Amino acid sequence: MSDIGTMWNPWHGCRKYSEGCDNCYMFYQDEQRDKDGSIIYKVKTNFNLPLKKDRQGNFKIKSGDQVRVCMTSDFFLEEADAWRDEVWDMIRVRSDVHFWLLTKRAGRIKECLPWDWLNGWDNVSINVTAENQERADERIPILLSIPAKHKGVMVAPFIGKVSIEKYLSAGQIETVLADGENYEGARPLHYEWVKLLYKQCVRYGVPFRFFGTGDVFIKDGKEYHICKAYQGVQALRSGLQYPKIADNYPVQKRCANCSRKNNCNGCNWCEECLAIRKN
Repeated sequence: MSDIGTMWNPWHGCRKYSEGCDNCYMFYQDEQRDKDGSIIYKVKTNFNLPLKKDRQGNFKIKSGDQVRVCMTSDFFLEEADAWRDEVWDMIRVRSDVHFWLLTKRAGRIKECLPWDWLNGWDNVSINVTAENQERADERIPILLSIPAKHKGVMVAPFIGKVSIEKYLSAGQIETVLADGENYEGARPLHYEWVKLLYKQCVRYGVPFRFFGTGDVFIKDGKEYHICKAYQGVQALRSGLQYPKIADNYPVQKRCANCSRKNNCNGCNWCEECLAIRKN
């Protein structure tokens, strides 16, 4: 979607941590490139991305941009402890940029915060994933106990009914995001699950974004298999967005054959994808 912003992966690779990791897109994509996603390493070519400048001496990441950090890993991964302070230093320098952190390792957040964190930084949002009710009840209370200026919850991959009304009532959660699961072994997402979250967010005035249906979407007892190119489109058509999104909201177009972005990485839905995977 157009509001995802810049992605910054200072390190790559991860260890599967909970059931939401079973069909992790990073492991899948690495496997397609004959790589092992469990090998964790510092991405040297992109490690200092927030500080990179163009030929005119201007930061490549513009003031006011949003940067999503560690989308091919976990920001609070133990193996990254040796590199994290350098990342905090860069985030501290770029106070004009908003950094969006996501983790399944909620229990490590507090011990990994920088020395001058205090009540949180204005330019950092800490978010936890909550793929089902068990993980929501495990991670969100920890998030609420941590001092931070911005907090959010991402229900993705959305693999079980989740109710977070008691957490929204605390008034600390700024955003709730939801998305289905993709790639091989994708588990179904039920429309009623999304609708429940949407209604709870509306009740407490918390912005809710339903990004995608996932490969398998169930509504009114009927199972739909949706090409990745149209999962975002169908999510918008559901009307389960709060605040409401304009009808002309831009949806990224993807490759000519199945509308995947830039090139095909094997979504299983069109013959072009299948041909590429065979080769």
